[in-house]
Amino acid sequence: MDELFDLVIIGAGEAGQAAAHLARKLGASVGIIDRELFGGSCPYWACMPSKALLHSAAIHASGADYPWQRASDFRDWMIVSEHTDWPDDGGHVKDLEAAGAVVIRGQGRLDGPGRVMVRTDAGEQAIRASAILVAVGTNATIPDEIEGLDRIRPWTNREATTARDLPRSLVVLGAGPTGVEMSQVFARFGVPTVLVAAQDRVNHRDHPRNSATLEAALRRDGVEIRTGTRATKVRAGEGPEGTHAIELSDGHVVHGQEILLAIGRTAPLEPLGLETVGVRLDDDGLHPDEQLRIAEGVFVAGDPAGPEMHTHLAVYQGEMVARIASGEDVRPDHRAIPHATFTDPETAGVGLTLDEAIEHGIDAFEETQDLATTAKGYVAEATGHATIVVDRRTYSLAGAFIAGPGAAEAIQEAVLAIKLRVPIHVLADTIHPFPTTVRVMGNLFVQAARRPAGPSSVERPLVDVGAAREEEAR
Repeated sequence: MDELFDLVIIGAGEAGQAAAHLARKLGASVGIIDRELFGGSCPYWACMPSKALLHSAAIHASGADYPWQRASDFRDWMIVSEHTDWPDDGGHVKDLEAAGAVVIRGQGRLDGPGRVMVRTDAGEQAIRASAILVAVGTNATIPDEIEGLDRIRPWTNREATTARDLPRSLVVLGAGPTGVEMSQVFARFGVPTVLVAAQDRVNHRDHPRNSATLEAALRRDGVEIRTGTRATKVRAGEGPEGTHAIELSDGHVVHGQEILLAIGRTAPLEPLGLETVGVRLDDDGLHPDEQLRIAEGVFVAGDPAGPEMHTHLAVYQGEMVARIASGEDVRPDHRAIPHATFTDPETAGVGLTLDEAIEHGIDAFEETQDLATTAKGYVAEATGHATIVVDRRTYSLAGAFIAGPGAAEAIQEAVLAIKLRVPIHVLADTIHPFPTTVRVMGNLFVQAARRPAGPSSVERPLVDVGAAREEEAR
């Protein structure tokens, strides 16, 4: 007889692990499947190694004796990959098993309602579940429209974050968070780096002031930035000293020993057998309902669920599915999803920009402050800004954006304010420590509170920012 679980999870990344641990605490039996590393991309090839390398690059850029070899060794120690090319995921497995989950290494595939087939080294086994969670994450997108790309082995985030030797030169295709972070890392360690952005600014989904601050910082670090263009052809080994020549749509040619692809992420959904439970795949991916359900008894969490791709969102959604599958009548709240880029300076944001607020019919205004003119800017020699967007009718926060020291932490006050619809006058009456980045936010709340209120202060539903941006992306 097939083994039966309350919850079977396909994918043991951040979303899957979060769901497994909480489901066990709630008393559910859990089977969790992964074909690769338990822990997913974040600990080994994404969030953690990239942030460690950014930290090392900042020390090196300050003039300290911190060479690449030391940065590489520290990274390897942190991702449990010392003296080996493959990280050790034993810690994640041990934690899951200690929680009471059954760990299964293999490729999971749905085989009709409530049934999952798992292909392992020992063969294929069938397991049954009252609920199934698809939490397979995403992989770097490999574009097929770039002529000649198939003749080389381009880097993805995996190769970039685990490199043990510096490339002689680097071309980064894509200027989202991965592209800008890794550009800064390698440029600060002396690698000639070209960053190619298809949009008219780097990190284009962020606030324009965040993009401007980031672009200026990257240029100071020596990154050559080309915006409004994309790669059309790769001529393998035809550049100076055997580098690759990359032809751009604007007619320019750039050269790099390595090419890093950072142009997007794709969920590996095709092998999952979703059609056996009535799920039809299209170019827009999956379409979960308000409880992250994609079919009866089948849920999705993490990157494939949308509306944005963040580790913290994946954990939140994974835990939400565990609660729903255990019988709780709850729904995820996607109105206040923070995002951050861990460059120097950091950038962060939550909610709507002024233009987005106006597009959604909100009568809004903006307050902004150049960080360099504040006490924090003076003592830290910091550049950047803090900006808030206020809904005139409700006199509550609609959005907030920061570029500067500690932006990723400082944004959390705004996240909570948007989620709880905290009135601006309450935020203005809150004491903020001096001299800090969040103190600059506090000053903006005071400025906003002094503005005359709108014609009425009626309740209005908050815009689901994540859903709105997902719709715009389509």
